[in-house]
Amino acid sequence: MTDEKPPELNHGAIGFTDAVVIGLAATSPAYSLAAIVGAIAAAVGVFAPGALIASFVPMALIATAFLYLNRVDQDCGTTFSWVTRAMGPWFGWLGGWAITMTGVLIIGSQADVGVSFALRAAGQEGWAENNWIRMPLTVALILVLTWMCVLGTDISARLQNIMIIIQVASLLVFAAVALYRANWGFSPLDPITPSWEWFNPFGAGGASLTTALLLGVFAYWGWEASVNLNEETRGGPSVAGRASLLATVLLLITYLGVTTAVVSFAGTTWLTENAGQEEAVFASLAGTVLGGWDWVLLLSVATAAISSTQTTIIPASRTGLSMARRHALPATFGRIHPRHRTPDVSTWWVAGIAIVWYLGIYSLSENALFDSATALSLLVAFYYALSGIACAVYHRKHLTESVRNLVLIGVAPVTGALLLIWLMVLSARDMSDPENSYSGDAWLGVGPPLVIGVGIFVVGAVLMLAWRLRDSRYWDERPSLPDPDVVHGLKAAISDPDGLVG
Repeated sequence: MTDEKPPELNHGAIGFTDAVVIGLAATSPAYSLAAIVGAIAAAVGVFAPGALIASFVPMALIATAFLYLNRVDQDCGTTFSWVTRAMGPWFGWLGGWAITMTGVLIIGSQADVGVSFALRAAGQEGWAENNWIRMPLTVALILVLTWMCVLGTDISARLQNIMIIIQVASLLVFAAVALYRANWGFSPLDPITPSWEWFNPFGAGGASLTTALLLGVFAYWGWEASVNLNEETRGGPSVAGRASLLATVLLLITYLGVTTAVVSFAGTTWLTENAGQEEAVFASLAGTVLGGWDWVLLLSVATAAISSTQTTIIPASRTGLSMARRHALPATFGRIHPRHRTPDVSTWWVAGIAIVWYLGIYSLSENALFDSATALSLLVAFYYALSGIACAVYHRKHLTESVRNLVLIGVAPVTGALLLIWLMVLSARDMSDPENSYSGDAWLGVGPPLVIGVGIFVVGAVLMLAWRLRDSRYWDERPSLPDPDVVHGLKAAISDPDGLVG
């Protein structure tokens, strides 16, 4: 009697377009814009579009690392697997922990915003403000989206295709109307005629630009979700990497168009005065721009937050699966559903912990929930930077073989990593001041976001050491250079001019 082969992920579940859509949806364009546009305008004024271009640079450089690392190691754990290969198990485990915990921190917040804006779009403003209605609906939404993730990646992709159409179409309508009304004198606020100077990345400069860069990095976070589905994407190892790169470019175009429209219609004074409203800035602008059709923009933000909730569950659960397969976590997290061929145990665990976190942190205050989302930037910058460094370290003996090698798998990823480390340090400095937090309270003498961010790393280190004592097999792995077959494949990928653009 022969043993049955254990179930694997569905290797042909989605195609290139699906992967691009998932990368876009994971960043939640409408929600991200709503959350940052006021704050960026308050920091740099009319140069908000230029600041988003500057923020795009480190993301594009790290996307290059994701592209080439994915071509030599198509593991759904992405950063966890790549960093383990390049830098050893200790850094690899912490990278995987950071990815998983980003989901825990943000899933509840995203679902809460999705429910709130959906209720507002339906005209139920009172329900949106009622915790006893909104919070149970938020938990129910997370459970439903998790269930769909378990049912199959192809089902999740079909849902995302529908929601991205609604989201982008709504944003385009809003941006077009805002630009038309601003330039034809129909804005009741303080309209400004757009200028090409707005797109100067260094137009503001100084501390203002730094603040805008920190906000912009948050706006682009999530594009790599498509790479976490590399084992489930048709077309070979380059498809998921190219999808993530295209997603970042499409995001840039979307952000520039909508930000230009908002600044032109509302002017910097109104945006500065309302910057503290976060995503509510779009709720305020919706009626002013669209009149009775304000539900169009509200629906866009709602679908963005809901779709991002689902696509945030995906990379966190795949990372848990990858870690379990290499004995870095208990084996149960590596279970794949025999029929749906998805990592059902790790998926439900991510959702369950996220729900507990959402309810627990919200019991302190709504501002504490926002503070936990702010702490996200530390984790994101950490694992992105690790990926960039890992790319150069893994291929270090091949960087001098050609100028192209040196630039694409050396200089670009490391530069992106250094920029993100710099931003991470600046972010930690800002978080240390309680006045910069949503609650304004001090935890242990500093701002709550810094306590949450550092606390997550400390908890991760403790769990890592505890599991190391329980099962040391993963820690027996050693960093390795690419073997000849991998190097040959890398050279072919780099010499292919379509490798970066598809």
